[in-house]
Amino acid sequence: MRRTTLQVTSVTILSIVLLGGGPAAAHHAFSAEFDAARPVKFQGKVVRMEWINPHTWIHVEVEGPGETAGTWRVEGGPPNTLYRRGFTKNSLEPGTVILVEGYQSKDGTQTANGREVTFADGRKLFLGSSGTGAPRDGHDPTEPPAQ
Repeated sequence: MRRTTLQVTSVTILSIVLLGGGPAAAHHAFSAEFDAARPVKFQGKVVRMEWINPHTWIHVEVEGPGETAGTWRVEGGPPNTLYRRGFTKNSLEPGTVILVEGYQSKDGTQTANGREVTFADGRKLFLGSSGTGAPRDGHDPTEPPAQ
């Protein structure tokens, strides 16, 4: 009886460890998807914002000629991080004009890791989260100064 209980407990713990590792593996480092040597800067209108873990996503429609025209997917930090930095679910309503600064994806699609959003009135909100592996570029107010 005791041996069976130990076996069941061992199998249960092993299952939790193996199954619990799935979501953590889905999270990625900045350098896995984005290129620090490909900064992007574009202005457009918010189509929608997704408040999902582990990252928020802002969809921005950029009009006009040029390589930035089209609908961009901009990855931001986790919802809780953005909330603590001043974002709310009403901060980026559809139609809001924003200037996005960040880094383009390695695959060249219109996907970017957002570092900062600037509103038409000049307000700025930092989109990233510290420790992501993104370049230290002075946008993160929590980063220590470069030495």
